[in-house]
Parts: sequence; C-alpha cells; structure tokens
Amino acid sequence: MKIMIGSDHHGIDTRLNLGRLVTTLGHEVIDVGPTSATEPVDYPDVAAPVAQAVSEKQIDRGILICGTGIGMSIVANKFPGVRAAPVVDVFSVELSRRHNDLNVLCLSGDMLTETMINDVVQAWLKTEYSHGARHERRLNKIAQIERDQISKNQAKL
Repeated sequence: MKIMIGSDHHGIDTRLNLGRLVTTLGHEVIDVGPTSATEPVDYPDVAAPVAQAVSEKQIDRGILICGTGIGMSIVANKFPGVRAAPVVDVFSVELSRRHNDLNVLCLSGDMLTETMINDVVQAWLKTEYSHGARHERRLNKIAQIERDQISKNQAKL
C-alpha cells in the first residue's frame, strides 16, 4: 500500500518512527509535515493534503498525528470518501477497519506511547474491511450524504 503520514509539531518523532515501521512492514511511505518541533504548524495545513490524496485515490491510506488526533480527524472528514477517526487502542482500530473501512488513521502524539501507537498502526494495516451487506449499506449511506451535501453546495453557487 501507499501510505501518506503527516503530523503537526506535536507528532514529528511519532511520524518519523511510524515511517520507518510502515516501510519495514513493506509499504510505501510518503512523509508530510514539519521537521522542527520549535515552529508551530497548524494541523489543517497537514491534514488537508493527506485527506485530499486519499479522497482522490492518489494513495491508499493516510496516517495523521497531532496532539490528540481529534483536530486532524475533523479536517480529514471534510473530504469525500475519507473515513477518519482518532483511535487509541487495537480493539477500536480493528472495528473501525472491519465495519467502517477506516482509511485515515488519526493518532495522538501527546497521549499515546510509542508501543501503543505501533500496536494500533500494525493492527490497522493488517485488518481487512468486512464487505458484509450491513457494512456496505452504511458506507453507501455515508457516501450519499456526501454527494447530497456537495450538490447542495454547488446549487448555492
């Protein structure tokens, strides 16, 4: 898989460590984000390009890291086809992959240990989406909501 990993200043070390881990697991990594923790970076400036790349299917998945993971997920979910969530444990990440086909993983660079993050990311990468009827029905409803909102916004123009 091709995975883009981005962070604000809270997640630089985590992003770099994850880049090495994901590469070791056999995936291609595209790194996005700052190199200095002393200069603040606004999380929307990093989340938007990663989410756009997922939305446009330029990459398979994205990982975003900020202080809590919440801000990144808010931004990422503005893009059609993106299903992003802040996840803190293996159980939640496995369910989010199986049931919601989570394609953008949002992590806390401040609240999770490196071991916790590594476990969550490995589970996210290996867990497959369950293509069952109820999951497909729900994802189709989400996609329809996105299309309806886009149509409403275009009609206002």
